Amino acid sequence: MAGRISPREAIHLYREIVRTSKRFHWCNEKGEPWSSILRANARKEFEQSREERDPLILAKMLAVGRQCLLDTQYKFDMAEMKIWENIESTRSRK
Repeated sequence: MAGRISPREAIHLYREIVRTSKRFHWCNEKGEPWSSILRANARKEFEQSREERDPLILAKMLAVGRQCLLDTQYKFDMAEMKIWENIESTRSRK
């Protein structure tokens, strides 16, 4: 079993993507919620990769997917922090 990719790894990544997508609560220019778009795209990507059997390709897909998720979460957190800092610095205090 050494070298095999566990389906649990993919499921874990997918669930983490779905959890993260919930943070994107605003809509695009068509009025579609970004959270729904992101979940649909993630589902599509995972469905397309379901037939892949090469463990090296699967490992690379999981690694790239995980890194993209981490980058997105970091950027979202930094933007959110910046917004809160701006709110705090511009809030009038009495």
